[in-house]
Amino acid sequence: RTRAACPSSSSWGSPSGQSSRECSLPCSWACTLTTVVGNLLIILLIRLDPCLHTPMYFFLSQLAFTDVSFSSVTVPKTLINMHTQDQSIPYAGCVTQMYFFIFFGCIDNLLLAVMAYDRYVAICHPLHYTTIMREELCILLLAGSWFLSCTSALSHTILLAQLSFYANNIIPHFFCDLAALLKLSCSDTSLNEIFIFTVGGLVIILSFTGVLVSYGRIGATILRFPSIKEIYKALSTCGSHLSMVFLFYGTIMVLYFFPSSSNSNDKDIIASVMYTVVTPMLNPFIYSLRNRDMKGAMGKLLRREILFSK
Repeated sequence: RTRAACPSSSSWGSPSGQSSRECSLPCSWACTLTTVVGNLLIILLIRLDPCLHTPMYFFLSQLAFTDVSFSSVTVPKTLINMHTQDQSIPYAGCVTQMYFFIFFGCIDNLLLAVMAYDRYVAICHPLHYTTIMREELCILLLAGSWFLSCTSALSHTILLAQLSFYANNIIPHFFCDLAALLKLSCSDTSLNEIFIFTVGGLVIILSFTGVLVSYGRIGATILRFPSIKEIYKALSTCGSHLSMVFLFYGTIMVLYFFPSSSNSNDKDIIASVMYTVVTPMLNPFIYSLRNRDMKGAMGKLLRREILFSK
């Protein structure tokens, strides 16, 4: 026995045939470029435009950075595999990929909850928004998200390092997913599975509960608004965030809380693609292109007003 896991047997969960590889490779490159360019553009606009230096856009820029990092953990390696047709990965690389996948996934999860709280304060306590969401609290919420994510990812990695694997393994996934790796171990994985459903489940459930509570309070406040115009204005600030919440949490819950049978790996791969590729790619469109402030900042950048004002 040796502590090595290789190689991976699938690219994006697609058949290994030449025709499917030729079709999926251009699409994968397009998704990757869209994700990187779109999210980096969000960060650039928020950084350059003083009008966007608010807690809401501060967290949005952090989410954009996390989405780029989250997607970069798995997608580049997969694209290389698809191009070279060499789908092996060393044990150290596999564990490293798994660590950063869990790390950035947890940050994404926690940032969605933090952003829901930000919307709650903005809608339910607008007069005290700047007082409550001060810079110190924003930095504390971000630092707390990073610390919890690092602790969770490191714990999973240490527990995985205690397991043994045979010299060569076939991972039925397009990246080193923790659940897929546990199925390949020749050691007892009961402790790892308990840790996933307790610590991992606790992080997801608490974050999702925070989102539900925040939007429950928002809904109760909106119903007391006197005019339809005010209700619409409040809902317009939450619609984009709610779309990402349902897309992100929905796929995670389907994947980890409703486990599929051993013969339905395609279902797991599709769900993983949704929150590792599709969700980061849609972030610029859902959050920014429908946002008046972001479109205004984009117009200023195109006219170079932002650059000249610096």
